[in-house]
Amino acid sequence: MNQEKTPLQQIDVSLIAIMIMLACTSMLAIQSAELILPEKLQGFNFAVKQGVWYVIGTLAIVAVMVPDYDRLKPMSWILYGFGLVLLLGLFLNFPPGLVETNNNATSWYSIPGGSFQPSELMKVFLIILLAKIIADHQEKRPEKTVQDDLWLLAKLVGVTFVPFVFIMEQPDLGTGLVLLAILGSILIVSGIRWRILALILALGILFLSILVYIYFAFPDFFKEHILAEYQINRFYGWLSPNEFASDEGFHLVKSLLAIGSGQINGVGFGHLSVQVPEPHTDFIFSVIASQFGFVGGSVVISLFFLLMYRMIHIALSCHDPFGSYICVGIIGMFSFQVFQNIGMTIQVLPITGIPLPFISYGGSSLLTYMIAIGIVLNIGSRTKKFMFASNE
Repeated sequence: MNQEKTPLQQIDVSLIAIMIMLACTSMLAIQSAELILPEKLQGFNFAVKQGVWYVIGTLAIVAVMVPDYDRLKPMSWILYGFGLVLLLGLFLNFPPGLVETNNNATSWYSIPGGSFQPSELMKVFLIILLAKIIADHQEKRPEKTVQDDLWLLAKLVGVTFVPFVFIMEQPDLGTGLVLLAILGSILIVSGIRWRILALILALGILFLSILVYIYFAFPDFFKEHILAEYQINRFYGWLSPNEFASDEGFHLVKSLLAIGSGQINGVGFGHLSVQVPEPHTDFIFSVIASQFGFVGGSVVISLFFLLMYRMIHIALSCHDPFGSYICVGIIGMFSFQVFQNIGMTIQVLPITGIPLPFISYGGSSLLTYMIAIGIVLNIGSRTKKFMFASNE
């Protein structure tokens, strides 16, 4: 028996409630970080600007939810091509005067009121295209052979490799890793034989082992042809931050001291016993853990856990493979970014320039996240619910 409900009646209210709590947490955390920002950054009203971006993002969610998400399928190659054109413009420094370089990375276009990072949109465009490729492949080849699996693998890797190269040329290692995380999550549910995926994993481990061997056996060759000296120093700064506290380990040492100073309940709103670099962006979790303690950090992590849970529920409830694959890609994107950002603040992972989704200050990144949530809400609202439905 079909429960006839309109898409508006089927909107995931729980997911919207989680988003509202994340928005409040973000503006509270950014406001608290503003009070301890260096003098040159005082007066920029980052919390207010973040609120404006949340309003813009909400409008984007509404716009994304109006058409049926299935219309994204015929547009997938167009969106992907548009994203590549934007990345190519950064690579060619075109148009002149609009391309921005910050911290030695050419990753932004200058727009009225701020900057725009096209690699953020590329994440969503890539997810949509990967979902389309898998859905079409499975529909055309219901009885898959090993050759079919290898052909699907080649297509997925190929469309991911192109934007990955452009992004690494900026260079932006953090976003490049996010693309790989998206590809990895999609591969897990793609239907490709597990032995093929296990072989890929084994080859990856072998490749890393070879790199480690080259580093110890031929250190000069490693520094000249594989990793630059500053990249190696960053690795050292992660493993032994106290030995490199004056340079590559500075950010991590400050982050660990700030988090440790928060203890259970924190040092209080607007107070910080340790000055953290980039407190309103990359290291905002360190500020939250310092000012609100273990309790505040746990609340943030719990909100992300609930966010992933609701998106997984929507992915499993969707009867359309295309919609499910999109949800999986978005889940992979958010999961990796949350794990990487929080992990780098507590020395679990190396430091990269990946913001904490929905919490860190940032216009183009927040807008991209809101668009992604809008697509998930669209999929959930257009999934028909059946009473007494079997699991077949």
